[in-house]
Amino acid sequence: MKGIVYKSTGSWYTVKAENGTFYNCRIKGKFRLKGIKNTNPVAVGDEVEFDLEENVDEVIGVIKTIKERGNYIIRKSVNLSKQTHIIAANIDIAFLVITLNNPPTFTTFIDRFLVTAEAYGIKAVLLFNKVDTYSEEEKDEIRYLMALYRDIGYTCLPISAKSGKNVDQVKELMVDKTSLFSGHSGVGKSTLINNMETGLGLKTSAISEQHLQGQHTTTFAEMFDLSFNARIIDTPGIKGFGIVEIEKAELGDYFPEFFERKGGCKFNNCLHVEEPKCAIKDALDEDEIAWSRYKSYLQMLEGEDEHYRVDIYKE
Repeated sequence: MKGIVYKSTGSWYTVKAENGTFYNCRIKGKFRLKGIKNTNPVAVGDEVEFDLEENVDEVIGVIKTIKERGNYIIRKSVNLSKQTHIIAANIDIAFLVITLNNPPTFTTFIDRFLVTAEAYGIKAVLLFNKVDTYSEEEKDEIRYLMALYRDIGYTCLPISAKSGKNVDQVKELMVDKTSLFSGHSGVGKSTLINNMETGLGLKTSAISEQHLQGQHTTTFAEMFDLSFNARIIDTPGIKGFGIVEIEKAELGDYFPEFFERKGGCKFNNCLHVEEPKCAIKDALDEDEIAWSRYKSYLQMLEGEDEHYRVDIYKE
């Protein structure tokens, strides 16, 4: 039988078969012996083939093969530094939920997210949440950030997961797609998803006042079918977003505003740092490129890594 993995708890997988029936599945040990250093060789979103076996109380599935992934999100295992953990696979659109100060989302984090999405052709959308809680000064900062990223070409929406402001616009972008929702713990991912689809009842929690960080309410990725013909993958809150393994000469190509100007650089292999007659640095001096974006680029170029990294890879 063929199906798609909707939930992974480490040893058991919930698979939705083509006939719409959900089965509890396990994997054969050989999957763990193929040089895969992942803590979970099967991920949410994977397309799999499985056989059914009669168990004592129920019919269970045994996963035989995993179809080649279009893309996937992977992070370093928290406790096993030499292993990785695949969060989700086969994503059509990735939403980053952003809050200004509760908890804070910095532009370096946003830019790392966007670079990974650009590298593998995943459409990225920025959702600026909790806009109903901000002062006028803070709203001005949100408007500035949205203008910055819209000018580059990204879809940006101010939303309130709590009140429902602009949630319908988010839903329109999700129709006929498998969407991933990501962001720091506490930014309101679960509240947003609950607002979209009554009845899911995803857990939410308050922000820690001491550290302005959210408490983790999602411990593993899980996919849900929504009533408006969409699928959503809810993921654990993440602290950092590391870039994928990209050659230094290619990194600038994943900054769209760099890519469209690089033809004006004197050198074909310009890294936009110390080279003369660099179109990117000229644009920076003319305020055509945001300094925050250039700062993020330099950090990635220099290989500065975050303690807790999440990457998007494509096989």
